[in-house]
Amino acid sequence: MFIHVILPLCGGLFIFLGGMKLMEAALRHLAGPFLTRWLNRATVSPWRGMLFSSGITALLQSSTAVTVLTIGLVNAGLLTYGRTLGIILGTNIGTCLTTELMGLQLGKLAVPLLCGSLLCWSTAVLWGEAVPSRQYTSAGASSGSNGLSRPQAVQYISLVFAGFSLILAGIRVMQSVGPWIEQAGLFRWFLDHAAANMWWAFAAGACLTALVHSSAAVIGMAISLAAAGALPADVGIAIVIGSNVGTCVTALIAAVGGSVSGKFVAWSHVLLNVGGALLFMPLIPGLEMAAAWISTEPGAKVAHAQTLFNVISSLLVLPLCYLPVWTRLEDRISPHRIKH
Repeated sequence: MFIHVILPLCGGLFIFLGGMKLMEAALRHLAGPFLTRWLNRATVSPWRGMLFSSGITALLQSSTAVTVLTIGLVNAGLLTYGRTLGIILGTNIGTCLTTELMGLQLGKLAVPLLCGSLLCWSTAVLWGEAVPSRQYTSAGASSGSNGLSRPQAVQYISLVFAGFSLILAGIRVMQSVGPWIEQAGLFRWFLDHAAANMWWAFAAGACLTALVHSSAAVIGMAISLAAAGALPADVGIAIVIGSNVGTCVTALIAAVGGSVSGKFVAWSHVLLNVGGALLFMPLIPGLEMAAAWISTEPGAKVAHAQTLFNVISSLLVLPLCYLPVWTRLEDRISPHRIKH
């Protein structure tokens, strides 16, 4: 049991999280210096904020990173609460890119992609050591206004692909437990209870996500088990919906000790995800049917259901972001009253 189930599952999750963090760190170095400026420019309306947030979350592969950054900017008085509403909606949409890539089952590409990205990274390192970076920046050939030279940019891009390859490898390792986990009595007990009441699966997704602080990791595990035939698609969808609620824990932690506006951002994130979960939990059969129109493969169905859930939830809430109440709320918690 330990060797065939627990060890591969934990090991695959460890590899997955390591890849996520590597990719996130590399992308932050590439795009980080622009984020504050972009957020202020792109949030003049909730619609534009949602579109921008979707794109930047897809780029950084971390809705948590964008949410925590937004809370930090609001706490610092650099961004008003009203401008964060679209960002909150967009983070949930942007993170769907990760799950859609998981649903493609690209595990066979993990090793070649890792080898290729490491080769590019080592070449860029040697390139940067051979030619001083000032030759690039002084000649106006730097990769951008963030001050990265071309060799540095290539290094970070290579690390992005290395991180993605580790994500694929982690998923492949987790999928290997499928035949064994079907024979586990405890897992069968869980499936029996989840079949009778989907809230068991919802609670499992929420608790696991709150524990590992990564909804992508839990969703990736659900996709892997569904693709391996060890998890019914509808149970996987319930786990996915629960993970969207569990991910709010990180935002609440980030808001502790912050300003009133920062706490509003965190609780708005909670209300959006909890409200969407309460709306869609009774509609899981319909969500699974809609996802089946796109793909009948169990793992892909879970990934598509995650995308449909987040996109529909965000679009339903978007009109509410234009209500005058948010302007009045901003007036009440203006920057000079934030700390009171």
